[in-house]
Formats: sequence, C-alpha cells, structure tokens
Amino acid sequence: MLRDLVAYLDSVKSRDPAPRSRAEILLYPGVWSLAFHRVAHRLYCARLYFLARAVNHLSRFLTGNDIHPGARIGKRFFIDHGFTVIGETAEIGDDVTLYQNVTLGGTDPANGIAGKRHPTLHDGVIVGSGAQVLGPIEVGARARVGANAVVTKDVPEGATMVGIPARPMLVDVTAYQRDFLPYGTPCTDCLDPEKQKLEVLRGEVERLQQRLSELLEEREIVNPSPPDDAPAHRERGRA
Repeated sequence: MLRDLVAYLDSVKSRDPAPRSRAEILLYPGVWSLAFHRVAHRLYCARLYFLARAVNHLSRFLTGNDIHPGARIGKRFFIDHGFTVIGETAEIGDDVTLYQNVTLGGTDPANGIAGKRHPTLHDGVIVGSGAQVLGPIEVGARARVGANAVVTKDVPEGATMVGIPARPMLVDVTAYQRDFLPYGTPCTDCLDPEKQKLEVLRGEVERLQQRLSELLEEREIVNPSPPDDAPAHRERGRA
C-alpha cells in the first residue's frame, strides 16, 4: 500500500512542477479528494448511500471538490487545485488530469445510454481549467480539452478540443508526442482559431495561383502566340 502511495505521489509530481517533495503533495486538496472518494465509493457499492453521501459532503467541505460517490475513477487520477464537479455516472480511466473548475456534468438521461448521464474519460486525458464536459459522451485516450471549452460530443483519441462548442484543433507534432503536456493545450499561435482560418485561406489562394499558372502554360503550348515581327512581314508582302 505504501508503494502504491509513493507511486501515486510521483505521478502527481511528474504532472505538476510546483511541489518540492512528496510530503508537500500530501497537502493537495485534489489528493485528499481522491482519498475521500475511494472511501465513499466503497460505501456506495455496499449500498450504504447515506454514509457515502456524508463522506462526499465532508470531502467537498474540506477540499472544494464535489465527486459523487457513484463515479468510477481509475488509477493515478489527479485534480490540480480544486472546485471540480464529477457526476454520479462519470467514468474516468488511468492517468487522467483535471484542472480547476472542471465539470463532468450530466444532460437529459433520454439522450444517450439509459441511466448514463455523465461522460467517460479514457486513459491519459487532460482537461483544462473551466472546461465543461457534458452528457454521456466518450473522450478518447490521450485527448486534451482546452480551458473553458464546452464538450457535448464524442472526442476522438488523441484530439485537442477548444472553443464553444468544442472542436478539434491541429497540434504541432513535437507537442503531440510528449508524454504529458501541462495545462491541457500548448500555448502557441497554431491553436488560435482566427490565425488558423487565415492560414487556410492563404494556402487556398496559393493553390489557386499555382493552378492558374499551370492553365496559362497549357494555353501557351496549345495556342502559341505569333512572333512580334509577324505584322511587319505581312506589310512587306502586300507591298
């Protein structure tokens, strides 16, 4: 058990550059939230719903995070800072990271799987601060949800989602290949939606210009222009 705790603290330290020691990580509200949830979830599975809720409310009071006892959470889960809400039917895989003010919320249970109101996050997902992931959707492994994004549809594996409503964005391969990217998404101009639109339009204009040049060259080959001295030859012939 002690070995598992050390491995968990090391996994948190690998995702957060702030702590100087494992002991410091033990003061994190996200770590305590997960510890309280493990107890509450066991009580919930034993159908001791009142006691499970009591532990949940104590955890929310002490840590600021509200994790429903029914939520299923995998290994090495980390909430950086707090004020996160996780619903009853949410499912979270291994090595998932949530930043502050994230909501894994529900929608109308008639939309989707019966009884399933909250999202499923697969292994290695990162959700940026203020993001809302809503409904019985699936967020694929290693996907990233940018800060303040609102996700209401399934997210492909490895995608980076930004905006309201969230949409996939291109990410530089050097950033994509990293094992972990702090704070959800890379802070580069390539993720600016307006700049991306300009780049797409610029590429389209260049493509059209190239095509126009090719068409003009083909026309010159089929219908070559007369030489410049042709009119002078015609005048001499008439004389």
